[in-house]
Amino acid sequence: MVRRHDDLFDRIASFDALTAAAKRAAVGKRRKPGAASFLFGLEREVLRLERELCEGRYRTGRYLEIVVRDPKRRVVSAAPFRDRVVHHALFAVIGPIFERGFIDHSYANRTGFGTHRAVARFERLRDRHRHVLRADIWRYFPTIDHAVLKRDLRRRIACERTLALCDTIIDGSNAQEPAEWFFPGDDLFSVAERRRGLPLGNLTSQFFANVYLDGFDHWATEVLRAPYVRYVDDFALFADAAAQLDDWRTRIDAYLCGRRLRLHPDKTQVVPTAQPQPFLGFELLPDGRRRLKPENVSRFRRRLDGLRRDWQQGEIGAPEVHCRVQSWTAHARHADTVRLRHTLFKGGWFDPQWSDGQPVKAPAP
Repeated sequence: MVRRHDDLFDRIASFDALTAAAKRAAVGKRRKPGAASFLFGLEREVLRLERELCEGRYRTGRYLEIVVRDPKRRVVSAAPFRDRVVHHALFAVIGPIFERGFIDHSYANRTGFGTHRAVARFERLRDRHRHVLRADIWRYFPTIDHAVLKRDLRRRIACERTLALCDTIIDGSNAQEPAEWFFPGDDLFSVAERRRGLPLGNLTSQFFANVYLDGFDHWATEVLRAPYVRYVDDFALFADAAAQLDDWRTRIDAYLCGRRLRLHPDKTQVVPTAQPQPFLGFELLPDGRRRLKPENVSRFRRRLDGLRRDWQQGEIGAPEVHCRVQSWTAHARHADTVRLRHTLFKGGWFDPQWSDGQPVKAPAP
């Protein structure tokens, strides 16, 4: 039987816990106005937040919504900094409780896991099987059902004040893109009344997304007994027989329906592993090579042109250019991109002839 944990709230809402959470939330954001203002009056702000939490008066603030088209249109929601402090404080306490129950083959938003380990797992399974079921959940974050998520949280947490805080954060979610699906037993009014969707960009949203699919992870590996890998809402199952994967797809569709989720009709398909496989931004070739997807390279070229122009005009400095480019090059190094990076950065800071494992020189971009 799953153990339910109690007496958690004081570890979340204490002055020390909130102060530590504020410092974690400020990493890389100290110059942002919200973070800078909070940190300037850190003791006063933390004491105010502590009182609101302990007295049950805490309410979430208004999200700043940012529309990005990279590559598809998405709305990224930025919570006020004080709310992000609460998110970090909550996650620090309840995150490890759920983490102990997560399977090893769920890779998103977990310390020591990540995209590149998920890709390596995919390649190992691909090399052992003849077919793969690549699947994607249709509009995952906008369709996460609040009532189902709250029920999942209560399976492991018994502390009522902690659950009330989780409910406050979930209920404070801003409206997401429409995702109207009817499931068995629904009528027009029940669908309209159900709250759905978590904001992209929250630490808690990333964590709750893993909690929401944790039961599916266990079902896929323990009931179907399928070779399996998942990263957020992208997942894959492997088998030698395509018919086996077709059967699993039907059963998965029924299981997810019970969680008020749907498979993406265009992105879910059974294909031979002998052909190149797109997964998490890479094109994985059967001979072990990896390519970056063309749209990834095109987007980065546009960003690089903008960075070069801003640097030449003095609008940003070299450290900011390094920061923005380094994350992409670190990702690109996991694919066969030496020639690509030489073309992009020839003679510049990130030319692979001196930037792969060597101190980076600093010629003009």
